[in-house]
Amino acid sequence: MDIPKHSNLNKSQINTSMNHEPSRRILITGGSSGIGFEASKQLIQRGHELILLCRTEERCKETIKVLSAKKKEQTTVKGIAINLKCLEAIETGCRRLLQTNKSIDTLVLNAGIQNVGIKKPQFTKQGIEETFCINHLSHQLILMRLLPLLLKSKSPRLVITSSEVHNPVSGGGRIGQPATLGTLDGLRQNKSIAMVNGQKIFDADKAYKDSKLCNILMARYFANQLKQMGEEIPVLAWSPGLVIPKGSGGFFRTSRQQNPIGLALFAFVARDLLRLTETLQKAGSLLAELADGDSYEQRGFRYMSNQLISPGRHLFKETETSNEGDNGPLGQELWTLSENLINQKLQQSL
Repeated sequence: MDIPKHSNLNKSQINTSMNHEPSRRILITGGSSGIGFEASKQLIQRGHELILLCRTEERCKETIKVLSAKKKEQTTVKGIAINLKCLEAIETGCRRLLQTNKSIDTLVLNAGIQNVGIKKPQFTKQGIEETFCINHLSHQLILMRLLPLLLKSKSPRLVITSSEVHNPVSGGGRIGQPATLGTLDGLRQNKSIAMVNGQKIFDADKAYKDSKLCNILMARYFANQLKQMGEEIPVLAWSPGLVIPKGSGGFFRTSRQQNPIGLALFAFVARDLLRLTETLQKAGSLLAELADGDSYEQRGFRYMSNQLISPGRHLFKETETSNEGDNGPLGQELWTLSENLINQKLQQSL
């Protein structure tokens, strides 16, 4: 890793009948829309205390208002405005949380974007391609900084939203260029980072797949490092399946803007005709269960996938990652290079 030296490391089938743990303090990225918001609605109903990281203060207030209206009792949900495209904003937000010195029982790293349809990479102000920054780098920074609060919990848990497209042999992974990080050449170059594997031609679909592979590698490496230090906790990476909600916002908003007719046709065929998709509500339910379900207390790394077994039917089960997702040395190198990049960009912003 190494896991940050300032961290305090010295403390020695889904169904409606599943039991849930008592009230937990749960931090969620991407909790103001999509799957994360659906999970937040269920978790607040179950009496948990939520901390939502939202893009803006306005988004925080809107989300808290909606969540509060769905529960008669006083809700315990707080919002912190952190734009995951900005490493300095993440650093500042994490510092605020650390100052409270309150434990985090479940850390849910769920936020994500995909810019499929865009021909040229979109860079953050620090020269990092947006997909990689939001889907992976921001989450590693959050994990690095908030680890002390996670380890303060009596029953800590980490949940990371990935995707089956990280696996080149999966249904979605076989379409287009496959996920592969190569030798991480894109992270070794001292310039704007477009593709993690260093290829010259930008491919938004591959960038998304690669970021989901990064999620798997980060989760597995992090779990292994904690185990070696005697701090083993449940680390759950998961895939919700293909979710295409109706409406203009959400995860596919960029694709809708770039190719509205194409996305509408794709949604009709996949969701309405062939019934290959999962509902937003069920995907949110799966995430909520991962965050507080007592069947997910097993320590160590696990990968759960919501797999299509027939039209309109999915099975949520533990399964294997791709071969590259099980590459320990690659995971270590990814963590190290990502940490170096984070430190470099934060130093430049001083």
